[in-house]
Amino acid sequence: MINRIKEVITYSGLSERGFAIKCGLKPTTINNQLIGKREISLTTIIAISSSFEEISAEWLLRGKGSMLLQKEETEPGMDKLKSIVYTIANLQDEINEKTMLTQRLLEENQKLKGELAMLKNERNIG
Repeated sequence: MINRIKEVITYSGLSERGFAIKCGLKPTTINNQLIGKREISLTTIIAISSSFEEISAEWLLRGKGSMLLQKEETEPGMDKLKSIVYTIANLQDEINEKTMLTQRLLEENQKLKGELAMLKNERNIG
């Protein structure tokens, strides 16, 4: 089942993190399940099936049949909606990366301010 979930991630075109976010799951949960640290949960299967309605639940659960369901008439605007969801998930990944970088730079800035204050203090003493 892990390989089938990896196939769905590849199919989605999202990062593992973006995929988890799109499915409403924690990225660490998906990661731990995919590396075998945790069992694949029913919650994960349901979340994937709900988020990717074109994926066959039979294929996902049992590996039977084709990954994609037969294409029926889709509701108008569904492709656009899916595109928006993918975009949001990808942008969330970028936001998270930028937030981590900003935090790291703020910490470095604080450290440098402390060092500068120490140097100024040494000049005044000496």
